[in-house]
Amino acid sequence: MPKVKTNRVKYPEGWELIEPTLRELQAKMREAENDPHDGKRKCETLWPIFKIAHQKSRYIFDLYHRRKEISKELYEFCLDQGYADRNLIAKWKKVSMLLAHLISLAFEYSSNLPGYERLCCLRCMQPRDHNFATTCVCRVPKHLREEKVIECVHCGCKGCASGD
Repeated sequence: MPKVKTNRVKYPEGWELIEPTLRELQAKMREAENDPHDGKRKCETLWPIFKIAHQKSRYIFDLYHRRKEISKELYEFCLDQGYADRNLIAKWKKVSMLLAHLISLAFEYSSNLPGYERLCCLRCMQPRDHNFATTCVCRVPKHLREEKVIECVHCGCKGCASGD
């Protein structure tokens, strides 16, 4: 007889602390995926999904890098299992490490640092996905915009520039 394969995942220590929040976000994701999209543009149907994916990634990022409430093992487990976007967190981490370094050197925060700490999705910073090889309109600070109310075509963001 062939071996029976079990699909049991061994959860690291501390999983029970973050599991309820991740399950709740997963339920919201399922609801957003099954939501009817009558009368919406094709891109608008994906906006709630992007928003929830961003929320899950930000939750795990904050728990590990800001509040230091979860272990590295649990953090890596969440990234490996797809509970968070590894590439988006890498952009946030790059900026947070730079700011921590500046603070430790007793410099003041400069507003001309690369501003990815509020980045909504990776498509918004990809020049190949936009006209004229620039970034998305949601990456433009509010005081530089001609139109005051905008929405990103890719993810529905209303503004994720660091100067906002």
